[in-house]
Amino acid sequence: MEQQIIISGTGGQGVLFLTRLLAEAAMQQGFDVLTAETHGMAMRGGTVISHVKVGSFKSPTIGRGKADYGLFLTASNLDVHGDFIKASGKLFINSDKAGDYLHIDATTLAVQCGSQLVSNLVLLGYAVRHGSLFCGSTVMEEIIKTISLPRHLDANLQGFTRGLHYK
Repeated sequence: MEQQIIISGTGGQGVLFLTRLLAEAAMQQGFDVLTAETHGMAMRGGTVISHVKVGSFKSPTIGRGKADYGLFLTASNLDVHGDFIKASGKLFINSDKAGDYLHIDATTLAVQCGSQLVSNLVLLGYAVRHGSLFCGSTVMEEIIKTISLPRHLDANLQGFTRGLHYK
């Protein structure tokens, strides 16, 4: 099993939390995993990118045109990080607009769950639902339960489930 995943968003959108969820899920399944983030401007709402490599890789960063999957928490980051995805790769975008990618309006669905803060988990659930990522919903739900702060657990699970069952 080898996968290279890019997570792109802006500061405060939960890019680093998604990175941790994916890394923990990979380790739980016995896969090697490497991660790297660039989040210097995150505190000011700037662009954040995270690299997740599952499998026997030597370097944690993903080269442009090499990522199998991209989770984009904001469609505007396609202009900045879209070239990391290889031609046969899949993009999962938080957007209400259709394009050359799989999209879900994760922000609106998160608000319907009671917190815009779970839009990252809505997008993750949507990606897991499509069977693209290395892990299934049961593993991811267990990881969410394990690492979520108790005060956020219910909202996190609700967001993930909303994305998982989105049609």
